[in-house]
Amino acid sequence: MINPKDVTTDAPAGHEIRRGFYFNAGFFTQSRVRRIVELAGYELKLGKPSEHDDVLVWGHSPYAARGEKVAEATNARLVRVEDAFLRSLFPGRAGEPPIGLSIDRKGAFFDSRQASELEDILANHPLDDTALLNRARDAALRMRQNHLTKYAAVDPDIAAPAPGYVLVIDQTRGDASIRLGGANADSFREMLYWAQEDFPAARILIKTHPETREGHREGHFSQADCSDRISLFDQPISPWVLMEGAVAVYTVSSQLGFEAILAEHKPVTFGQPFYAGWGLTDDRQPLARRKRKLSRAQLVAGSLILYPHWYDPHADRLCGLEDVLSDMEAMSRTWREDHKGHVALGMRAWKRGHLHDFFGSSGRSIHFSDSVEDGIKRASETGRSLLVWSSRLTDEVAQAAQAADVNLIRVEDGFLRSRGLGADLVPPLSLVTDDLGIYYDPTRESRLERLIAEASKLPETRLLRAERVIARLKSLGVTKYNTGTLSDLPETNGKQVVLVPGQVEDDASIKLGASDVSTNQELLETARRLCPKAFVIYKPHPDVEAGLRKGEVPDEALARLADHVASNTEPASLIDLADKVVTMTSGLGFEALIRGKSVVTLGTPFYAGWGLTKDLGPVPARRQARPNLAALVHATLIAYPRYFDPVTGSPCSVEVAIDRLVSGEGQSGKRSLRVLAKLQGWLKGHAWLWRR
Repeated sequence: MINPKDVTTDAPAGHEIRRGFYFNAGFFTQSRVRRIVELAGYELKLGKPSEHDDVLVWGHSPYAARGEKVAEATNARLVRVEDAFLRSLFPGRAGEPPIGLSIDRKGAFFDSRQASELEDILANHPLDDTALLNRARDAALRMRQNHLTKYAAVDPDIAAPAPGYVLVIDQTRGDASIRLGGANADSFREMLYWAQEDFPAARILIKTHPETREGHREGHFSQADCSDRISLFDQPISPWVLMEGAVAVYTVSSQLGFEAILAEHKPVTFGQPFYAGWGLTDDRQPLARRKRKLSRAQLVAGSLILYPHWYDPHADRLCGLEDVLSDMEAMSRTWREDHKGHVALGMRAWKRGHLHDFFGSSGRSIHFSDSVEDGIKRASETGRSLLVWSSRLTDEVAQAAQAADVNLIRVEDGFLRSRGLGADLVPPLSLVTDDLGIYYDPTRESRLERLIAEASKLPETRLLRAERVIARLKSLGVTKYNTGTLSDLPETNGKQVVLVPGQVEDDASIKLGASDVSTNQELLETARRLCPKAFVIYKPHPDVEAGLRKGEVPDEALARLADHVASNTEPASLIDLADKVVTMTSGLGFEALIRGKSVVTLGTPFYAGWGLTKDLGPVPARRQARPNLAALVHATLIAYPRYFDPVTGSPCSVEVAIDRLVSGEGQSGKRSLRVLAKLQGWLKGHAWLWRR
């Protein structure tokens, strides 16, 4: 786990630890806000400040006046705190804490009457560092591609109206950014008028604010403003989808105007928002003191990288923008896939708890059913998806789901699973969901295959995250199960070392993905034939070693075919020792690729057929893309799985999952499940009692 003391942020530096006095109850009741402020260097206090202290107020809220009066009376410095530009899934009034704050010692970023710290950054910071601007460009692209916005509970599958409309952005009445941004309620009438005048032949689409849609606050427009040319749009659509179809964007001071800039529009502004005046907007109320011309990357660098204080709830530390984007991607993906609910069919009792954790956090509970008829009926009637563990999916279920027009989702363990075995009933940190097939079944296309093909076309900057993940996995020795011990490695006498990973012989990946070689003994025989002079290390599968699954190799065959049997040895050290891996379909082959090893496949694992392995088994003709290793890892470990943090009880990124696998936090599992696993193993080992 990263030590919070070792972390630096991109926010403006040079602020010593200070006493911060507050007179807004939110600094006491909202623990997340309080924690971010503390990590930003404040010791929060009640009482009377001195002239050497700061007084913290929430923006220009109705309660800020208390702190303002105290600061004026004591000559203390006034500091305004506000939500950052990426906040959460839902507005604060829905009760969700923020993921970042602006802590401004000069003003509020939305108050154009005086320069804020943000304006100072945009006006005076060089903003010419190549690495910083590359980060900014990548962040803007990630926001756009992953449909991230201030309130990220938006559905990219909601279609926008036919393109060609003018997008007019509404805001909530009484919002301080309107009044302090040089505008008022009349500005919205003026905006709507000019949108029609400037584009006399275009349709006008008014986008309502999320808080208006949720009934928290009234907006400036209503159905009374609609006509055959003007319409309201209040669905939770992705703003990036809306902007694709717009010929122009009009706003008073909404943050969506900032995102319109990132979407390559030049929005028309009728107020004076933080992003106006830098040459990227058409300003109907210009602000004379803003004279600098900025690029989009410079605006993003100042507004999203240098200005805010971002927070990592998984490590309880301040962090950079990239960590926040990763966390918001995980949260928004979970909401988008789960908010309509699921019916889970035929799931074993011990799995139901962590399946609920993974799929029930969006507010819609997951319904478990053991009956195919009942499960499909319930899914059909409620519009929910049907979740089925991939290895237990039958043709009967697939055909019934298709006939009922039910969305069928296959579920399987992810590639970075746990500290311990699934057969030992250790809950996973990652699961994969697939609406097309499943990654280990080469007989049909899977969602992973599509993601690999898409990743092969990503620019290098979009693959930097995958390269960092590769580096961490290698340096930390993280693998799928993270079992075994650091045993003494054998002396290989300078020979080529070939690692042969055993598998569970009745596993679905063998049944579907193996070719002529389908047993561990046949695997060893083939490896020995391919590499007759090599030092062959055989690593039994952990489930087979534990006596829980099928796949033992007779002692006589082991003695003849393997130079060393690595029993209960953690796999990363074996991969590091090896020159080559020969495998049927084992995930250890993928882990070997990550570590730069040569991999020979005898079956058709998900990582075969892309030009990264030597394939002796059949390869689907559809695997035509040629991704590099970073692209393969991006698809396999970032885009395809979902991760769950057992410590915070929330969705998380692959980086957080790696931290948990290293530290072991939250990975002990329930005692009742550990007892059940031991009983399961004993019963499997004594099957002769009832098979005689």
